[in-house]
Amino acid sequence: MRAPGLPALADWGAGLSIAGLLLPEAVAYSGIAGLPPQAGVIALFAGLLAYGLLGTSRFAIVSATSSSAAVLLAATASMAGTSPQQRMLLGVGIVLLTGLFFVVAGLARLGAVSNFIAKPVLRGFALGLALTIVVKQIPHAVAFQPVHGDLPRFVWELLAGWRHWNGAGLAMAVAALLLMRALARWRGLPAALLVIAAGIALDAGGWCARWGIAAVGPIRLDFSNPGIPSLSRAEWLRLGELAFAMALILYAESYGSIRSFALRHGDRVDANRDLMALGAANLLSGVFHGMPVGAGYSATSANEVAGAQSRAAGLVACAVVGLAVWLLLPWIERTPQPLLAAIVIHAVGHTLNPAALRPYFAWRRDRLIVVLSFFAVLALGVLDGLLLAIAASLLMLLQTLSRSHVSWLGRLGDTHDFVDAARHPDAVVPAGLLIARPEAPLFFGNADPVFAAIRERLQSLPSPRGVVLSLEDSADLDATSVEALCDFAAQLRQLGVPLALARVKDPVRDLLARVGNPALPHASYAGWSVDDAVRQLQIPA
Repeated sequence: MRAPGLPALADWGAGLSIAGLLLPEAVAYSGIAGLPPQAGVIALFAGLLAYGLLGTSRFAIVSATSSSAAVLLAATASMAGTSPQQRMLLGVGIVLLTGLFFVVAGLARLGAVSNFIAKPVLRGFALGLALTIVVKQIPHAVAFQPVHGDLPRFVWELLAGWRHWNGAGLAMAVAALLLMRALARWRGLPAALLVIAAGIALDAGGWCARWGIAAVGPIRLDFSNPGIPSLSRAEWLRLGELAFAMALILYAESYGSIRSFALRHGDRVDANRDLMALGAANLLSGVFHGMPVGAGYSATSANEVAGAQSRAAGLVACAVVGLAVWLLLPWIERTPQPLLAAIVIHAVGHTLNPAALRPYFAWRRDRLIVVLSFFAVLALGVLDGLLLAIAASLLMLLQTLSRSHVSWLGRLGDTHDFVDAARHPDAVVPAGLLIARPEAPLFFGNADPVFAAIRERLQSLPSPRGVVLSLEDSADLDATSVEALCDFAAQLRQLGVPLALARVKDPVRDLLARVGNPALPHASYAGWSVDDAVRQLQIPA
């Protein structure tokens, strides 16, 4: 793989190709966020430059994304009411804090943080978000803006006002969508750029003015006044909460794209370094008053299809976009609004597919959570739906971890294997011996119920001669689990019942050595397997 500073011929071709896709999308996504068009262009420069220099994926294209733009709009609207200037300042604050969270997470080596959002939650959220974005783009095409922001009333008001729609704008948007869909079979062709060029030609010819179709308007790029917005302490604290949610969902989306393409091509990526790169990109974008950025799937996929060989393709795209803005900015400002709406709808179209939820119903797993995530976005809005989806992910994790189910093991035939006796009736349980295996890692949420279940089972034995506790699912123990284990060992010691631990991981061994509880001497966890622990207790099998 070539270094980013030495573009291969394929990288030049890929950079030229994706530049035609990225520039129209950057301007379009600014509208989703309720920001002036230059915010998306600045974010595009920041993302391509920072990730091209610091990232690890050769395919990832970091720029403004539809999801982060929608979340940013909902977040700023929830704090600033209708003041565009204040919303702009708050948006910049969110972008800066998002970048700061990424940097801190990278330094703390929290590359797996996105795993705390379950895939079913992301699927439901993405589908609901895509539907919301598509519906919210229709007013830009028909030149009729409903007053209410919540989706049900928004849709009702939009449909009720159909007599006031601009039919020419709607026809232009539909024609653009059909054209981009038809051109999609040639993946290297910049369909969005061709649509924009056609729209600019119509505007230049005076047709848009006759049809009552508005253009994008002025794009004022100014890199001479970077800075941090002046906000109150209370506003920064509130923005911190919103930025944390933004960072979590943005990284889940970004690293999902990065990891998918790395696995497909056998590439190695560094999650913590990518966190730092995303942090630098968002900090750079925020300083110059741009939008939040991440590695979107559609742009990354387009880069792969265009034949990128290294991160230099993103740097080439950055240079091409810069040249286009420098030479063609007055023409870009004449882009008709319905075309931007069509570009957004086309960009999110790949996520507007209910078939993505079908496996969860076929598997009969997480159906409720995926439906909840979908309807949460529609009913509560993007921001509250996002927060509810994240909360649902954490609740799913806690529900899984807090299960107090314990399996009771027996020896399988003449082997050294011990299996769940309830699922394997032919497994033999040694007389007087209780072999317990918690089916979830021990932590503060399930430690007491697990040991309570073992005590209850122990009481059912007429003359217990020993207890084996298999800790194979516990890579480490928190303080609550250690205390519960020590109390359990002490109670067994009082009863004169020996205890042996099996499948104890090295971190747990080190921890128990530091604890130094007399009821848990080193000999009690000297063995490694369940078979070792049984032999240690000298119980004939």
